[in-house]
Amino acid sequence: MTVSETVHPRPLPAPAATLELIKPITWFPPMWAYFCGVVSSGVAPLNGWPLVILGLVLAGPIVCGMSQAANDWCDRHVDAINEPDRPIPSGRMPARWGLGIALAMSALALVLGWQLGPWGFGATIAAVLAAWAYSAPPLRLKRSGLWGPGLVGLCYEGLPWFTGAAVLSAGAPSFFVGTVALLYALGAHGIMTLNDFKAVAGDRATGIRSLPAVKGPEVAARIACITMAVPQLVVVCLLLVWARPAHATVVACALAAQIVCMRVLLRDPEEKAPWYNATGVTLYVLGMMATALAVRTLELP
Repeated sequence: MTVSETVHPRPLPAPAATLELIKPITWFPPMWAYFCGVVSSGVAPLNGWPLVILGLVLAGPIVCGMSQAANDWCDRHVDAINEPDRPIPSGRMPARWGLGIALAMSALALVLGWQLGPWGFGATIAAVLAAWAYSAPPLRLKRSGLWGPGLVGLCYEGLPWFTGAAVLSAGAPSFFVGTVALLYALGAHGIMTLNDFKAVAGDRATGIRSLPAVKGPEVAARIACITMAVPQLVVVCLLLVWARPAHATVVACALAAQIVCMRVLLRDPEEKAPWYNATGVTLYVLGMMATALAVRTLELP
C-alpha cells in the first residue's frame, strides 16, 4: 500500500501541516542540551547572549525541525501504516513539499551555523549530515536498533551540549564537559528506544529493526532503562570523585525517582512509554542541568 493509493494529496500544504511536519515538541531536548553546554562552559550566558539565542534557535527549530521533516519524507510509507494522520501520508502535505522543506532548512542551518564560528559551524555540518544519514538511503541508520537511537541520542544531547560549551568559550570544551556530555548522550539511546514503541507495526512491516520490533516491548524496555540509568550512575560517581557532592546528590535523587518511574514503565511498556517520556525524561534533563552547574568551575590540575 502506498500513500497515493489511499489519499489525494493537496497541491499545496495545509498551513498547520507545515508546523506539524517539523514537530515543535521535539525541539526541547537539543535546545536544553545546548543551554547545558552554555552553562557548563563557565562563561556567563549574558556575556554572549546573541550566541546563546542563535544556538538555541539553530539546535531546536532549525536543525531538529529539519531532521523531523527529512524523517517524515523518508518515512512517508512507514507512516502510512504507523501514523496515517501525519502530514504526508494524510495528504495534507505533498511529498515534494516535505522534501523541499527539509532541503531548504538544511541550507538555512548551514548559513546560521556559520555565524557561530568554526566550532558551531562544524557541529552544524555534523548535525545536518547525521539527520540525513539517520533517515535517508543508502545509510538509513534508523533501520538499526543500535546505531539509529545512538546517533539520535548523540545529536540530541551530546553534540548540542558540546557545541554550546565550545561556542561560549570560543574553544574546545574541557575534559569534564566532554565527558558528561558523552555520558548523557549514551543514556539518551534509551530515551530514543522508547520513542520507537509507537512504530512497532510499521517497523516490522518495512524491515526496520528497532529494538521494540526485534526484541519485543518488554525486553526493549529493560534495555532502555538500563541504558538510561548506567551513564547517570557513572555521572554520580564522577561528581563525587570531582568533589561535587551536592550536585552528585541531586543527580542521584533524580536517578532514584527515574527508577521508580521505570518500575511503572516495565509493567506495561507499550502503554506507559509516552507517560515515561513525560515524567522520567523530565527527571533526566534536570540531572543534566545539575551536572552542567557542577562542571562549569572544574579545571584539570
